[in-house]
Amino acid sequence: MKVKLVQIVPLLGCAIMLQGVTAAAQDIDPKFTLSTGVDFASGTYGGDVDIEDTYVPLTATVDYGRFAFRLTVPYLSVKAPEGTIFDPGGEPLPGSGALTTESGLGDIIGSVTLYDVINNQQLGLAMDLTGKVKFATADEDKGLGTGENDYSVQADLYKFIDDFTLLSSVGYKFRGDPGGLDLNDVFMASLGGTYKFTPDVNGGLFLDYRESAISGSDSVQELSAFVSRRISEDWRIQVYALTGFTDGSPDWGAGLKVKRILSR
Repeated sequence: MKVKLVQIVPLLGCAIMLQGVTAAAQDIDPKFTLSTGVDFASGTYGGDVDIEDTYVPLTATVDYGRFAFRLTVPYLSVKAPEGTIFDPGGEPLPGSGALTTESGLGDIIGSVTLYDVINNQQLGLAMDLTGKVKFATADEDKGLGTGENDYSVQADLYKFIDDFTLLSSVGYKFRGDPGGLDLNDVFMASLGGTYKFTPDVNGGLFLDYRESAISGSDSVQELSAFVSRRISEDWRIQVYALTGFTDGSPDWGAGLKVKRILSR
């Protein structure tokens, strides 16, 4: 594996945040949340045959007020030509063999978020910072992952206008290089907003952009919409749909997410 010095940056950020959480935890009781769901997407990704993936994540979140830790353990099933390398959150690399289905544990993802790095109530502005590590736990022999760790950092900026929230994000992902492939580090950005229709129902629309990790390939460009409803004090359900605009994007996708607050 090619080791890049800049990959230390998000890990160092996570370590600093972890130290802060340890101190904060002495005075703040944590909030625990579990969520799961199912995501489905389909696209050719520049190949000749549709690649279909079903992604079922189980995510645990520990929230200390200004800090939150998340760990996602996913199950992944991919129907694709043999030789395909699947990369959730990245771009599948289409193979050319017979159509086959592979399934198993996906890449485990850990992240830490620092809320309100900027918080100006007078202007209605706030900013969060997140560091994330994708651990290469998926079976690369089955094509369920690249077999290398990825690291990313991201800033989310919010503008609050009554019941509407404008959200813009910028981030950078440091890619590990699997054998025989030279993957580029990539810039990521999104722009969108959410609207609170009622105290229990909100929805949103987002445009996402990611550079291609493969030189000469199309970037990922997606438009997604969601609706979320609180069905009780501790339960929330969300549905979404998306469409892509480039060969590097899925043609379409849809999903369902259920979240349960275990303690407050």
